[in-house]
Amino acid sequence: MSKLLTISGKSFDWGSRTYIMGVLNVTPDSFSDGGQFQAVNAAIDRAAKMVISGVDIIDIGGESTKPGAIPVDIETELARVIPVINAIRQHPEVRDIPISIDTTKSVVAQAAIAAGADIVNDVSGGEADSRMFATVAKLGVPYIMMHMRGTPMTMQQMTEYGDVVGEIIAFFETQIDRAIKSGISRSDIIIDPGIGFSKTYDQNIALIRQLDKFQILDLPLLVGVSRKSFIGKVLSQPNPERRLWGTAAACCASIAGGTDILRVHDVAEMVDVSRVADVMFRS
Repeated sequence: MSKLLTISGKSFDWGSRTYIMGVLNVTPDSFSDGGQFQAVNAAIDRAAKMVISGVDIIDIGGESTKPGAIPVDIETELARVIPVINAIRQHPEVRDIPISIDTTKSVVAQAAIAAGADIVNDVSGGEADSRMFATVAKLGVPYIMMHMRGTPMTMQQMTEYGDVVGEIIAFFETQIDRAIKSGISRSDIIIDPGIGFSKTYDQNIALIRQLDKFQILDLPLLVGVSRKSFIGKVLSQPNPERRLWGTAAACCASIAGGTDILRVHDVAEMVDVSRVADVMFRS
């Protein structure tokens, strides 16, 4: 893979260190922080704190993808994310931070990039919207391709795999080929195995243990383990906001497996985790 990617003037040198993507959910119903950052001022304050803490990318989402989440229409999603993107780009302290738009809708992706976002983060891996690949190709921006079966409403009923890692790699091979044929540059694709999306507890653990197998695709690897339910099961902790140290352990394991980007809620703490883990596993 190409080792360098420049996003919003920031260079990403894959393999040199772990990059931190901070979660900014502007939704009322996200599994961990729903409703906390719906107001634009609250979202900007959150973005500023993440930048101070050392975040590399801010991921803005206007539709919850937790298990069982009810989908929202395009207008609602746009009304949530576009004002926040505009406000970040106008704010002197955070205006230069790379922004990804967490959406499965090509219309939202196009509007978000026009407003100042830099990356499209699609949890459906191009399956939810037949126009997504062509839209991203036209926009010429990096694309995060995640693995998920079904939709957030149905995904936890679709967890039957013969070989969870092998089947996810096969999914990526198919979707990467489709994306490239649609005009997306291979050097712009980042893959995400979708921890917690259409996977059971055991499958999530197996994925983290075998992240190194995704190196066969020769693409940057993003992993999102932050505060997720498999950590809660290990810790017997139902409150996602009290899964900080469990998240730290899972992030460390992910870095050991070759992860390039960690998508997290607790930016300052995971920046520290990644710095130490990078010394252990990348030196």
